[in-house]
Amino acid sequence: MYSLKINHLFLIQSILVLTVLSSCSKKFDDEDYSAYFRGEIVNPTSNYVLFCKDEIVLDTLYLDENNQFIKKFDSLTPGMYIYRHNPEYQYVFFEKNDSLNLRLNTRDFDHSIIYSGRGEQKNNFLMQLNTKNLVDRNKLYEYYDASVPDFIRRTDSAHAARTTFYLRNKASINWSPDFDLYAKTMLDLHFFSQREIYPVAHLVRNNEDIRKDLPFDYYDFRKRINFNNEKLIDFSSFTRYLGVMLSSEVEQTEIEFDSETSFDKNIEKLNIIDTLIQNEKVKNTILDKIAFIYLLDDQNIVNNELFLNRYFEISTDKNQHNEILKIRNAIQNLKLEKRLPEAPLVDTNNKYVSINNLINKPTLIFFWTKNAIDHSDASHRRALLIAQQNPNLQIIAISIDADHIGWVNHINNHRPNTILELRTTNFQTLKDLWIINKIQRAISLNSDGTIHNPFVNIFDTNIIEKLSTAN
Repeated sequence: MYSLKINHLFLIQSILVLTVLSSCSKKFDDEDYSAYFRGEIVNPTSNYVLFCKDEIVLDTLYLDENNQFIKKFDSLTPGMYIYRHNPEYQYVFFEKNDSLNLRLNTRDFDHSIIYSGRGEQKNNFLMQLNTKNLVDRNKLYEYYDASVPDFIRRTDSAHAARTTFYLRNKASINWSPDFDLYAKTMLDLHFFSQREIYPVAHLVRNNEDIRKDLPFDYYDFRKRINFNNEKLIDFSSFTRYLGVMLSSEVEQTEIEFDSETSFDKNIEKLNIIDTLIQNEKVKNTILDKIAFIYLLDDQNIVNNELFLNRYFEISTDKNQHNEILKIRNAIQNLKLEKRLPEAPLVDTNNKYVSINNLINKPTLIFFWTKNAIDHSDASHRRALLIAQQNPNLQIIAISIDADHIGWVNHINNHRPNTILELRTTNFQTLKDLWIINKIQRAISLNSDGTIHNPFVNIFDTNIIEKLSTAN
């Protein structure tokens, strides 16, 4: 019997090995662009994974009872894709006929990602490179305190070592030029960002302006960057670097900026992009991102109009103009001393409620979702702490989850009854009306229901002081 069990186990293992080997050596027709994507999510935050390209959701991959998913794509264009398991996301690159298996643990998302199957090597390399970059960020403050020669020596040495790691893997894996674009971008722009940040970070940390000590060729690395490549529009290494570079350029300029607003700096960012980028699609996308961030940051109505006039002069994307105007109009509806627009909200009895009928004392509203349980727990703890320091403050927590029964069960088991819990029945409508662009966003109201501060971060260390002026 024991021998039979061993033989049976050996047979199963042999079949699995043969299956993998035959899969790896399988020949595909030139017209066959099929691909497989399988995965297991340990400690999932929801029951699905979103598969995306260029910020467009291509498919929703639902988890089974084992927290696994599988999807066969009959035709998948080779390229870089994104999978999202809220609140996190990561990249995956598919070549023709790749068959990838993913495993990750949400409690250590980026560091836990492992791929297997056809296409595993290049994707595991990308995760290794990403991890090395993340580790670097923990020691950058030490670099930014260094003198100019020491900073350049350290970063050049680290960049050279990372390049050797990249070249060794490129030779052994023999990946495609399309994949190489992303690998090289992730490698180089990580170190180029450090160069951009250094002069400003050194000034802030050491009160020493070292710009005059920079070598004449300090910024020559910018000449190596292709700012017009459409494939990089939504690649975070590129967009993150571009944001850092724009801030660096603005800080270097001789223009005297108004310290009270971000208006002048963002106008200058628009002008830089207009000069720097020739590709219309790339230019429009970056202009849209600048406009969106600016409108959420500077709540000066006159400045907003001046900013938008310049934005409209440069941007040629008429469809996106309408989206930006919608945001502008929604923000105007959140002006101080106005009331919140009514949004679709229900209580635990699934009865619709009017937000303006609930307010009779200074109120803080924050948002949460079971799909980001760590944030949910932290925001509720933070809200309770704020309430303890301000007993006259009413706190309202709004869930953005669609499942009413699941929401009720969760708050009955896990949430304190000192916080008024509501749920939105249509998050998109709520998002558009109240400009909920980040889950940590909060709103402060006066006791008469008028808006005190429409853009508060519940984790802001100065939030108690900011709320104290509500009446």
